[in-house]
Amino acid sequence: MGVPQTMEILSARAALVRESLQKSQNVTENMVSILGSFDYRLSALETAMRPTQIRTHSIRMAHENIDKTLKAAESMLAQFDLTRKAEAKILRGPHEDLEMYLEAISQLRSTNRYFTSNKNFKRNEAILTHTSNLLVKAISKLEDEFRQLLTNYSKPVEPERLFDCLPNSLRPSSASRQGDSGSKNSSEHHNKSLEASVFIPPTLIPPRVLPLLHDLAQQMILAGHQQQLFRIYRDIRGAVLEQSLRKLGVERLSKDDVQKMQWEALEAKIGNWIHYMRIAVKLLFAGERKICDQIFEGADALQDQCFADVTTSSVSVLLSFGEAIAKSKRSPEKLFVLLDMFEIMRELQPEIDTLFGSKACIEMRDSALSLTMRLAETAQETFVDFEEAVERDATKTAVLDGTVHPLTSYVINYVKFLFDYKSTLKQLFQGFEASDPDAQLGVVTKRIVQALQTNLDGKSKQYRDPALTQLFLMNNIHYIVRSVRRSEAKDLLGDDWVQIHRRIVQQHANQYKRISWAKILQCLTVQASGSGGASGDAGGGLSRAMVRDRFKTFYIQFEELHQRQSQWTVPDSELRESLRLAVAEVLLPAYRSFINRYGHIENGKASQRYIRYSPEDLERMLNEFFEGKTFSEQKR
Repeated sequence: MGVPQTMEILSARAALVRESLQKSQNVTENMVSILGSFDYRLSALETAMRPTQIRTHSIRMAHENIDKTLKAAESMLAQFDLTRKAEAKILRGPHEDLEMYLEAISQLRSTNRYFTSNKNFKRNEAILTHTSNLLVKAISKLEDEFRQLLTNYSKPVEPERLFDCLPNSLRPSSASRQGDSGSKNSSEHHNKSLEASVFIPPTLIPPRVLPLLHDLAQQMILAGHQQQLFRIYRDIRGAVLEQSLRKLGVERLSKDDVQKMQWEALEAKIGNWIHYMRIAVKLLFAGERKICDQIFEGADALQDQCFADVTTSSVSVLLSFGEAIAKSKRSPEKLFVLLDMFEIMRELQPEIDTLFGSKACIEMRDSALSLTMRLAETAQETFVDFEEAVERDATKTAVLDGTVHPLTSYVINYVKFLFDYKSTLKQLFQGFEASDPDAQLGVVTKRIVQALQTNLDGKSKQYRDPALTQLFLMNNIHYIVRSVRRSEAKDLLGDDWVQIHRRIVQQHANQYKRISWAKILQCLTVQASGSGGASGDAGGGLSRAMVRDRFKTFYIQFEELHQRQSQWTVPDSELRESLRLAVAEVLLPAYRSFINRYGHIENGKASQRYIRYSPEDLERMLNEFFEGKTFSEQKR
């Protein structure tokens, strides 16, 4: 196909395209014209409808306002109805139905909030005034009900009930319940008995009443009557707690009262005080804390302040007695009761810290801790006083027979008793000494025993007979050593101390033998003569007159020793037999030898005139030494 032909075809097609475009433009213009006509008509219709729309919206808003007004009116009428019902319950008082009464108070508070938030109501102020006055009356009746309910169910706890709450090991006997429980208890055994002890606080207020008291308290708190509530609770519960303690036997005693008391009466009161402290803290105060927390649950500050004020007077009475004892004149016999008191305060410290842990109770907690420290200080000072008193003891009580001095038995029993308080003493030393408490107890024991020995040395010089001096020291040191060996003191003083003092006992026994028997033994010896001494002549170096004189002198001296030393005493049977044996082992062989050698220098009855005793007679008489016999007993 040629080019001219192709060009014709393309031109024809282009003409068709132009014709199509022209038709499309005409259609578009026609559609725009039609749509413009519709827009005009719709605008006119909207203008015509606007008044109708406005009227319809106004009608709808009017209906909504009517509904709101009706609902507000219904709500207000409901509040009036509820207020009327609540008022009727308030006027009847809380006695008929306390729970309904409390609901009525809550309703009045709700009504007050309702009208406070609806300020547009014309009679709003009048209604608020009315409900507020009703609330004042209601709370006033509520206070009376709280006071009446708390008073009716708050009764002092009888001692028997308190004793039943104690572990069996701590329940006083029937005799001690009469007021003389005493204080002489073993600290070590006492601690062991408490390891598994369970204390069950008594029911101070019936459990069914506590929720009612709690609800009453809550309403009073909401009404802003905390102070009135606080005073009512403090006055009632505080008085009942004090009555419970008085029934138990607690009494307020001043330092002057304590100083005027005889020791036996004071010791009994201290023993009772220890029991009172345990009962007060573990039972009564614990019970008060429990009911206080339940009644004032949700009001922590009021809980703590009420508990503090309820217990403060009772705590003061109990602690003031302890302070009076701690500050009274020190004496050795008070040490053990001071340790008992220190021990109970240490035992109760965890409970005191828990019960009185709040800021409101800090003064009572500090007072208890101060008493504990004061008791420890006084006990420490009494230790020093006792040591000095032992060393300076100047009593003129003479033990004429050389036996164990009363001071020795007193001091050793004192030391042995101290070891019943071993754990308490360790606690005491830990509070004041940085060193090992066991070592400190050993040091204290050694100092006391050394002070005793120093005093005994001085007392021994009162004897005119030096043999009795040695016997006295032997008896007393032996008593100390034997007592130490049989007690826990041995572990602290050590084996070396025991061995050293056993040698001291032996030294005094040897000194006694030397002083008492050296002179009499000379009567049984034969001194060498220039002619050959004790060789073969009949007299063995002694003339008959000298032999008779020796026998006479020996018997005179022996009888004097027998008369005197049978009045002396060696109280320990083993030591007594040992000393007699030691004397017999020296005396009897010498006497037998002398008789065998010189007993036949004269024949027949002549020798019997100057040989009064056989060796067996002497042995029998030696067995009468150190028996503490009186002169009349010797004659019999």
